[in-house]
Amino acid sequence: MAGSEPVEAATSGDPGTALPTVGSRTHPLTGAVQGGLWAGAAVIAIGTSYLQGDRWDGVPWWAALLGVLGGGLLLGQAAGFVSWWFTRYVVDDDEVRIDSGVLNRRSRRAAFERIQAVDVAEPLLARVVGLAEVRIELAGGDESRLVVRFLPLDQAHDVRRLLLRRAHGGAADDADPVEALDDRDLITRVTPERTMLGALLSLDLLTALAAVAAVVLAAIGFGAPLVLLGGVLPALSWAVQLISRRVVAEWGFTLWRTPHGLRIERGLLSLTSQTIPFARVQGIAVVEPILWRSLGWCRLEVDVAGSGTGDEAARETTLLPIADRALAAALVDELVPETVVGEVDRTGPVRASRRSWPFAPIGWRYRWIDLGLRRATSSTGWLARRTSSAPHAKVQSIALRQGPLQRRLGVATVELHTPDGPVDVDAHHLAGPVARDVALRAVGAARSARADVGSAAARGVLGRGVDGTHDLA
Repeated sequence: MAGSEPVEAATSGDPGTALPTVGSRTHPLTGAVQGGLWAGAAVIAIGTSYLQGDRWDGVPWWAALLGVLGGGLLLGQAAGFVSWWFTRYVVDDDEVRIDSGVLNRRSRRAAFERIQAVDVAEPLLARVVGLAEVRIELAGGDESRLVVRFLPLDQAHDVRRLLLRRAHGGAADDADPVEALDDRDLITRVTPERTMLGALLSLDLLTALAAVAAVVLAAIGFGAPLVLLGGVLPALSWAVQLISRRVVAEWGFTLWRTPHGLRIERGLLSLTSQTIPFARVQGIAVVEPILWRSLGWCRLEVDVAGSGTGDEAARETTLLPIADRALAAALVDELVPETVVGEVDRTGPVRASRRSWPFAPIGWRYRWIDLGLRRATSSTGWLARRTSSAPHAKVQSIALRQGPLQRRLGVATVELHTPDGPVDVDAHHLAGPVARDVALRAVGAARSARADVGSAAARGVLGRGVDGTHDLA
């Protein structure tokens, strides 16, 4: 099969026929784009090393730059072409498969029932030539992603629709069950001005400014101007990188509601389209940095089943980078009912013991947990208040922990284990008897919630409202 022909492999009607061994290549420019990315990474690495003091004796900097750039592009293009030539992808009646490798062949396969979500992303260099990659999220952890790169943008969306059709049990010629452009409702769009202002008021910038102030005071106190120069520049560079990376990644952030989940579109240089299925939401957190609270802003983050860990996963678990409290409350109440945002009824939540102040002299006052009928909610932090919630049915296990100092102070921590992600519904440093009571109540609530979900599934009436994840009103 040549180039970017249709991705479905020809299959035989004989059930015993082996899987097809020949699939589709991606777009011919894939090698050039991939090689350009590798060459750019090499240039940045060598350039950074050069700036840090590594010199090539007798070679001017411009000659070194041209040599590295030319050699990197040449080697990158060659490696990219070889990688593209030996890579195929196949979509048959049972699974999607990506075969790659020159000397050591590798075949990654995923049955359609394992597919959790399919997204389309447009990295900068691929976007310039009209290409995109298809990201296939599977049930699993850090190795739970297949990527088909790169395809023409229209074909990438066609592949996404095909995979979602198969994941939902449809045949290739069935009517498309996935969302169309006119089958989605706009929830909100974050303006560029708000994105930039939010980044400037973030705790990351405050931390960098505090580091700069500390360096300045140290330089003045010790009378060492070189310390000032060597400390301020790295701190300022770090702050600029943090803010610029956040602004670039969250530029044009748009949240849609579709029949199958929440759809996110974001990015300034590289465009990313991502769908978070309702059933994959394991919990949600509302984060309110101290400088945002006076503006009524917060950030929404979600635990997504199979998202893994790392920087990329952190970006993919951001449901809204900046939201008003009213919008945040509406989203949270729909995804995880009974969640408390902002002020709470102080008679309901169980608060951390006063004896726990050595662990957090200020923050202990802001720690509490509340076990509702359908969810567990906890709050912690004062510089960045974090209110996390998870449906009882999503809690995997519960532990009661007490370290040596906690035993001496008579306090304990109740841990409600949820999938890896930003949501943490632990109850820190409760009084000992209170912690045991909370742990037993949490166990009972989780057992009851899972029984309700199992009973509903057995009756065939399991809906989004049962397990705490359902459509937005």
